[in-house]
Amino acid sequence: MPRPYTLLESVPTPEGVLELRQRGERDFLLTIRGQVLMTSALRRTEIELAQLACEAIRGRKGARVLIGGLGLGFTLRATLDALGPDARVTVAELNPVVVRWCRGPLAVLTDNSLGDPRVDVVERDVTKVIREAVDATDAARFDAVIWDLYRGPGCGLPALESHLYGVASVQRTHRALNPGGVFAVWGEKRHAPFEARLENQNFRLERTHSSVKGPKHAIYIAVKP
Repeated sequence: MPRPYTLLESVPTPEGVLELRQRGERDFLLTIRGQVLMTSALRRTEIELAQLACEAIRGRKGARVLIGGLGLGFTLRATLDALGPDARVTVAELNPVVVRWCRGPLAVLTDNSLGDPRVDVVERDVTKVIREAVDATDAARFDAVIWDLYRGPGCGLPALESHLYGVASVQRTHRALNPGGVFAVWGEKRHAPFEARLENQNFRLERTHSSVKGPKHAIYIAVKP
């Protein structure tokens, strides 16, 4: 019988109590309101999301990447592993405690990815970072925008759906990307309205699903011409 998880910390958030639990040296569980958000054992789609996004911009000098959502840090780690030494990666994470956990007990999972000199962390809504990139000079735009948020397209919450995945948000993300840039998004499953929004905004949509064992989450790779 597996050992139970030990509660490391519990913090209130606007969406409910967020908890970090540990079992053994490298086995972690993140929950909110008692529901599992992510575990260290199931990280394949986060890694695949980053790898596919970076493959689309391989070879770019000084690539600039924006990651929305930090989680356990696996998407960031895979992004860093795929990019060159001159890349710059900005991570936008709303909850400062998640950043603190990734610098602390979770650092063992990702070889302390937040300590990489290529990384900047901003404790902000990723959509606000994108707005600023749209209003700034071309040099401030991104070669890849990767969203690994715990609620993907079709989350069933209309306000959140509109804020993150609605028409205006997709339009701004398109404008925040350099030509040939990629918008990569994780989702629990395929969501046809989001696919239509991407295509209507003139993204070239390449979508895939994980091909091995485990949940068949959706991974959207949308390339700006």
